[in-house]
Amino acid sequence: MTIAIGDALPAATLVRMTDTGPEKVETQDFFAGRRIALFSVPGAFTPTCSAKHLPGFIDKADALKAKGIDEVVGTAVNDAFVMGAWGKSAGADGKVTLLADGNGDFVKALGLDFDGSGFGMGTRGKRFAMVVNDGKVEKLFVEAPGEFRVSSADYLLAEL
Repeated sequence: MTIAIGDALPAATLVRMTDTGPEKVETQDFFAGRRIALFSVPGAFTPTCSAKHLPGFIDKADALKAKGIDEVVGTAVNDAFVMGAWGKSAGADGKVTLLADGNGDFVKALGLDFDGSGFGMGTRGKRFAMVVNDGKVEKLFVEAPGEFRVSSADYLLAEL
């Protein structure tokens, strides 16, 4: 079943890269008591994700925060080392927090996974954006396959 507006985020363990190495992040704790703009990409360093998706959220992070967002967070089915390198290469530090969903457990629990094995990618997360308010989905925008519109920073900002 796919997550819907009003649903609580599922309990899952994500991982963020820190200066001292990977650090586990429990979704129930991380999203509690805050309003977070969360976006997902099929993979770090992939073309649309690197050229448009992450850069858009980096560019619009301050504008999103001005609309009541406490933190901007991106996730992908990649390991924390890849997500950390991607964030550094894109200049995300201080703007967008990147959380690794290495085994895809989080996107599977959301019902927003897809089979990318035809492209040699295995299980991946669909491209989406949502606003999570105190652990519950306030807004949700899931892209059609191959699209990049409703999960963009510009679209999410216009919906706030």
